Amino acid sequence: MTAIPLSWWVSVATALFVIGLYATLTRKNAIAVLIGLELMLNSANINFVAFNRYTTPNQVGGQIFAVFVIAIAAAEAAVALAIIIATYRRSATVDVEDIDSMKF
Repeated sequence: MTAIPLSWWVSVATALFVIGLYATLTRKNAIAVLIGLELMLNSANINFVAFNRYTTPNQVGGQIFAVFVIAIAAAEAAVALAIIIATYRRSATVDVEDIDSMKF
């Protein structure tokens, strides 16, 4: 059984990151922006695990970083969704461009 080359994992992670970046920058819906951010964090997890597997396969450093990123992503999603719900209750929209408090 042959292993999948590292370049394939990096290509998948790059594609996932680009899709997440596109979703984050082009979407008007706040929840779609959060989904884009989650995609970018998952692409970083793929890179952590893939590089750990190919550089030091007997150590678990990449997996530990990936678990930390998953925990941070869960906390970020919970806080962001709470903010979005509070904003929706105040302004009755989740459109980022229609909410004055979300403009730069």
